[in-house]
Amino acid sequence: MIITNPFDSDLNGDKLREECGIFGIWGADGTAAAMVALGLHALQHRGQEAAGITSWDGAMFHTHRAMGHVAGNFDRDDVIRALPGDAACGHVRYSTTGETALRNVQPLFAELYSGGFAVSHNGNISNAAKLRNELVRRGSIFQSTSDTETIIHLVAMSSYRTLLDRFIDALKQLEGAYSLVCMTPEGMLICRDPLGIRPLVMGRLGESYIFASETVALDVCGAEFIRHIDPGELVIVSDKGLRSIRPFAEVPPRPCVFEHVYFSRPDSIVDGSSVYSVRKAIGAQLAIEDPVEADIVIPVPDSGVPAAIGYAQQSGIPFELGIIRSHYVGRTFIQPGDKVRHLGVKLKHNANRALIKGKRIILIDDSIVRGTTSVKIVQMMRDAGATEVHMRIASPPTRHSCYYGVDTPERAKLLAAQMTVQEMARHIDADSLAFVSVDGMYKALGESGRKESCPQYCDACFTGDYPTRLTDQEDVAPADQLSLLAERVPA
Repeated sequence: MIITNPFDSDLNGDKLREECGIFGIWGADGTAAAMVALGLHALQHRGQEAAGITSWDGAMFHTHRAMGHVAGNFDRDDVIRALPGDAACGHVRYSTTGETALRNVQPLFAELYSGGFAVSHNGNISNAAKLRNELVRRGSIFQSTSDTETIIHLVAMSSYRTLLDRFIDALKQLEGAYSLVCMTPEGMLICRDPLGIRPLVMGRLGESYIFASETVALDVCGAEFIRHIDPGELVIVSDKGLRSIRPFAEVPPRPCVFEHVYFSRPDSIVDGSSVYSVRKAIGAQLAIEDPVEADIVIPVPDSGVPAAIGYAQQSGIPFELGIIRSHYVGRTFIQPGDKVRHLGVKLKHNANRALIKGKRIILIDDSIVRGTTSVKIVQMMRDAGATEVHMRIASPPTRHSCYYGVDTPERAKLLAAQMTVQEMARHIDADSLAFVSVDGMYKALGESGRKESCPQYCDACFTGDYPTRLTDQEDVAPADQLSLLAERVPA
């Protein structure tokens, strides 16, 4: 069972982790599950712990969920044949809320009064614990420890008459981040939270509608990209066609800026911007803000590559592959003794010694979380004979935890929350260390800078400016609740 990230560049788990990726298709003429499996392959970088698919054949729901990657679980004919139907939704998971166990693998499914209800969720409900306690007191019986199950119980307990109204009623009780693909006998419900924190796109393949976390999933399926689902938008698709409603009061959107820095695949388009181009622009901005004399620019593979290209082009310093990554190594096996564990690290990454020896080098990475990766990378460069090692980071310092669907260590374990940049440089043994500024990151995204009164993105992991209440976090002072009231949808 493979549970590693095929796009992962870290040496020791020292990266922020996305929670999951979602995919749904309606009207696939009997091939829905196979198309979902293809789409989930393209989204595998968003979650590697588990995968699941639920299909609807017009009469019954069918579900297969498993721990591990999509490959090995959904590349068998017998599994796909057991998921018949023209509609299906799927999910790849990296847990941020709830244990790593099969009962938490999505799509979650329940039989409600109105019929079956399957849900795939990307994000994190920041008041899920409070809602769960209230629901349990009212008689709800939870089968998982996932925050996503709260949505199902809110729908089930709603007093509104139609399923659509019950669904909207449930959404209005949620805080935090959610992009959802839900499947019912009446059709598919697709929505994005009012701030649009997590991405969601819509595509078309023949007569089929496809919804996914990233455009790359549409590319793999041969689908045409139509548009992004807008923040606060709810799309309903059924055999009667597609319609869109906006049940929430409009608020300024705050999509997650880290989608551009690390989470999304570089070949995706997120909210109208090429992820690859943004990462190159951040690297160029780094070269403008923090230049240094050196011989070569080296990316930390693979996530540091676009920013390193941008830095090299802006600075005129040659770009070189000074760290070679093996693409055939899964999770490094654990062996007793520090010496053997260190050798296991070299299975994944090795210094290009002939290139590095005697050189002044600039290392480009996307972020520093705990700092364990940076310590090992810098030491690897020094062992290979580098005369100077300068590190440049294509994001601002990560000083705060995320509560919107990213597995962030508690603040006490974030290196930038405990040290100054100069102290961090000494800690990782770099000759110099610099991060792109917050305004510089915004400039790379095409903005003039960050608007302090109304930021254009959710950048809470850098600034501590959380856009919603964090009800379940006792040590965080709650902000004013967003006004999400809107007129009830007519039956």
